Amino acid sequence: MNKLITKNSKYFYSSINMNFNRYSSGLGDLGSGAGKGGGGGGSIREAGGAMGKREAAKEEEYFYHQRIDQLHKLKQEVEFRKQEIDRHIEEIKKAKAELDKEA
Repeated sequence: MNKLITKNSKYFYSSINMNFNRYSSGLGDLGSGAGKGGGGGGSIREAGGAMGKREAAKEEEYFYHQRIDQLHKLKQEVEFRKQEIDRHIEEIKKAKAELDKEA
């Protein structure tokens, strides 16, 4: 955690905590109850506590797996397109060879 030292109007120094954690929005932990960053996700998450945190963790895990699946499908699509390009290149080479034979 970084600290930023500022000088206020009365010449006293105060420190402001700056949290650069990418998972924290400053609103609290996910699943910690309504109004604390984890609310609005159903009655279990609104209640908070261990059940709310577990539900939030399961939700994060679900979306993590969704991203992994999307990435896998994207890689398959890229590989398929590369194979198509290679096939087209071979067809072009064959067509050029036939044209050279005719000429």
